[in-house]
Amino acid sequence: MSPKVKVIPDFAAGAQRIQLLPAQLANQIAAGEVVERPASVVKELLENSLDAGATRIDIDIEQGGIKLIRIRDNGVGIAKDDLPLAVCRHATSKIINLDDLEAVATLGFRGEALASICSVARVKLTTNTGEDATGWSAVSEGREADVEVEPTAHNRGTTVEVRDLFFNTPARRKFLRTEKTEYSRIDSVVRKLALSHFGVGFTLRHNGKAILDFRAAPTQLEQERRVASICGPAFMEQARYVEMDAGDLRLRGWMGAPTFSRSQADLQYFYVNGRNVRDKVVTHAVRQAYRDVLFQSRHPAYVLFLDLDAAEVDVNVHPTKHEVRFRESRRVHDFLFRSLHRAIAELTPGEGGVPVSEQIDPGGLGLQHGMQEGVQPGMQNLNTQEGMAFGSRSSITSDIAGSASGLAYQSSSASSHGNYSAGNRPSEGQLAEQMAGYKTLHSAAGNAGEIPPLGYAIAQLKGVYILAENSEGLVLVDMHAAHERIVYEQMKVAYAVDGLASQPLLVPETLAVSEREADHAEQQLEAFARLGFELQRSGPESLTVRALPALMKSSQAAELIRDVLADLEEVASLERLDGHIESILGNMACHNAVRANRQLSMTEMNAVLRDMETTERSGQCNHGRPTWTQVSMAELDRLFLRGR
Repeated sequence: MSPKVKVIPDFAAGAQRIQLLPAQLANQIAAGEVVERPASVVKELLENSLDAGATRIDIDIEQGGIKLIRIRDNGVGIAKDDLPLAVCRHATSKIINLDDLEAVATLGFRGEALASICSVARVKLTTNTGEDATGWSAVSEGREADVEVEPTAHNRGTTVEVRDLFFNTPARRKFLRTEKTEYSRIDSVVRKLALSHFGVGFTLRHNGKAILDFRAAPTQLEQERRVASICGPAFMEQARYVEMDAGDLRLRGWMGAPTFSRSQADLQYFYVNGRNVRDKVVTHAVRQAYRDVLFQSRHPAYVLFLDLDAAEVDVNVHPTKHEVRFRESRRVHDFLFRSLHRAIAELTPGEGGVPVSEQIDPGGLGLQHGMQEGVQPGMQNLNTQEGMAFGSRSSITSDIAGSASGLAYQSSSASSHGNYSAGNRPSEGQLAEQMAGYKTLHSAAGNAGEIPPLGYAIAQLKGVYILAENSEGLVLVDMHAAHERIVYEQMKVAYAVDGLASQPLLVPETLAVSEREADHAEQQLEAFARLGFELQRSGPESLTVRALPALMKSSQAAELIRDVLADLEEVASLERLDGHIESILGNMACHNAVRANRQLSMTEMNAVLRDMETTERSGQCNHGRPTWTQVSMAELDRLFLRGR
């Protein structure tokens, strides 16, 4: 690699000849790219320890890392003859030729970290490979000089002491934050690395006080405990383990339920081959997977690991290695999106347990489902090995048509169980069947497996909520939000197959619109046809409606068509319609869902419950709001002080 050079522009007073920079100054310039603050030093040294195969790493910090950073590991150590090279720039044992650089499998590889740190701090390096009875140490104090190697007592592994960071670059030192702030950044670095290396134990002490102590976590249960201690127990209660692969791509980890969303993207950990990264391709894919189940501008929470061939990802994009570049970014994006989209689709009441009553979550919506005996809404029991992996090695299907498998689209306003219309009266057979099912809730010989996850309806509250009883206790359902999701998923299936079915009107309706709206509707007749509308321009400012989507009611025609027109105006062309179709279908579903204050019969309420149990993503409406919650008998007993 060509040496650093200093160029003085011709317009500078007394223009000088080109000359080599002093080695010390060159190292300090390079340190500006790698060593931003104490947390940067900790990150680089921890990555070296992990690359050395350490299974135990102890970190001691004083004054936020400004006074002292000491990291000790039990890795392979450094040979005596290699110690002087360890603090030289561009000296590394991790790459030898270009092929190694194109398939980097280690966290560190650039050979700059130790040299950069040594140029701005007082560093002592002590190591032992385990082959000698004694260890060896080398000292560097911020200057370019021959490193003297001396014998010293040390067990197998390496200890790096970094003292007085930026002692010789006061301009850099004065830009450091307070001790508390600098330490919090170090704490964050340790936690991120601990999340991706479960087989390694970490301890962290600050000013002599033990802060973190993570033991090695080889089993699934121990890994869950570490994740819970880093991300919080609330996340673990609302998380589901995923494990999927497609060819050489493998995705695993924990994804938070849509109801466990955050106001900031502060609980998102994504690792590529064990390296924590920030990548636009990854962020977009995850965001798209959650797009129609998140509330407004909320952010999902997740701890995910993507493993792929090292040659398929370039980690040498940024000096701090926070960014990566995928050689086939579209393939990676599609794999991530479809895997997570599929996983979210399986979060139905019938997929796992049921949520208990909502509790306050400062980082979430303010309302979040809690956990009872390890069972989450639409999630497997996190305390058992059998319940951990869902969709393991699942095939990746179409994100719309595939995600709707098992949903039967109805070409009428009736659902698969009832039409939810006011005044509908159940038949005697329906009533008998309903009462027989309800009796199992109170039968001593009743089998819990016979009781549906959402139980049976018992009442309607204020024309807004359905009250139901299941084996756990009380279930409350927002009937509009739940029905909105049901209709929305049915529409997505129908549209993906062959467009929405139409229902001709017995008497065509005339709709008054502006001339601009009429012009636009005339240009988008094909798009309207796919959405189940048959329109005809009947005047400069009028449209004739001859057919509506089968799920719609004629009384909704005027308002609905105006809303769809507004949506289609943003699309501009039929080719771009598919990119906006979910938003349009979501608005249409909202129009057709049962409204508040509509009185439903018991059969109709039970029909909503049964459809929720078979509808994907039924835990949230199209806008990301929760559709139901569970209040257990234990919580009701506590509320009324029973048993005290």
